[in-house]
Amino acid sequence: MFCFNKTEFYISRFTSPKPSKFQFPLRSQTRPRGMKFKAYLTENGVNLLEKRFLPALDKMGKICHLYLTRDHTMFLHNLLNGDEVQSIAQFRKEALFDDYRISSQNENRIAFAVDISLLHRAIRSSVSICTEFGSGPTQNRLQIKLVKKLPPNCTQPMPFLTFETKGYKSAVIQDVPISKPLSRDQVLELQTALDMAQDLPQTLVQVQDLNQLQNFVDRLKHVGDLLDVSISKYGDLYVQISTTLITLGAEFRKLLVIGEQSDEPAEDRNLSAQTRSVRAISRGDAQSVQVNVKHFAKSLHCHLAKPDCAFYGIAPQGACLTVIFQFFIAGSRQTDKSISLHCRLPVLDPGSS
Repeated sequence: MFCFNKTEFYISRFTSPKPSKFQFPLRSQTRPRGMKFKAYLTENGVNLLEKRFLPALDKMGKICHLYLTRDHTMFLHNLLNGDEVQSIAQFRKEALFDDYRISSQNENRIAFAVDISLLHRAIRSSVSICTEFGSGPTQNRLQIKLVKKLPPNCTQPMPFLTFETKGYKSAVIQDVPISKPLSRDQVLELQTALDMAQDLPQTLVQVQDLNQLQNFVDRLKHVGDLLDVSISKYGDLYVQISTTLITLGAEFRKLLVIGEQSDEPAEDRNLSAQTRSVRAISRGDAQSVQVNVKHFAKSLHCHLAKPDCAFYGIAPQGACLTVIFQFFIAGSRQTDKSISLHCRLPVLDPGSS
């Protein structure tokens, strides 16, 4: 439960340049018992979160789990809810932070729920403040840490994720309310769900033009609710929506295949896309699942994170539709292994294989 639902801003000035003398007379401040987290967001980390990932993740859902470990920071949507789109955004600590410090009695792991829009607003405001006051003799740095404070009109201290920007004679602090940190058992449950969500489909096909796919799906949202998705080992992705009045489909052929792949039989090459898909499924060379059109469209909002391409695959036994977004190191075609983002869409049909 959040005690209040808005980001609060505190601006104060003090005569001494030493930050240790900066105090809030109306608030007590401690760290959550047994838990410590403090780090500095780097310029690259600010750009990744503010301009790319937080706008994308906000489309996935208002609330997510922020999961911090010794080496990684993760934003997890719906991992404990199998009826919604699950998304996993993972960063190595060096991709976002400098001077990263974390400790807890749970193997140095901390997890809590946070409102993505409030987190985005706090970072965006901090960036504007850093820009405004960053020309002074002391370069501003954006510190993020986990604290407990006593909010106005509350009798119990509440946990916050605090953003602090310090200048020579001023400091700006913004508090983002978070849930009570997860218990040891809850973190274990979250970690187990995360481990299960890392399983890869046996066949993945690469889609480079996400805009074309998104434009097609945007039109489908007004036709029906259910979308059939077929993926073959030949490198074909076929999406189709059917109603009693109309059937619409789009096919992406000869895509790059990772994992299990096969050559398409010559006698199938001149057949219709729908017929080829049915024949490939009957041979065991393709899988098909049915998903919610809105779920499929929601996963495409991840293009706001500016991936370089995406891979689509169907889990064994048609358990889910998986979308993996790939990011390249700037100025190269090499995969940036410090960043990962993928979604798992629940299926409305057990699928066929």
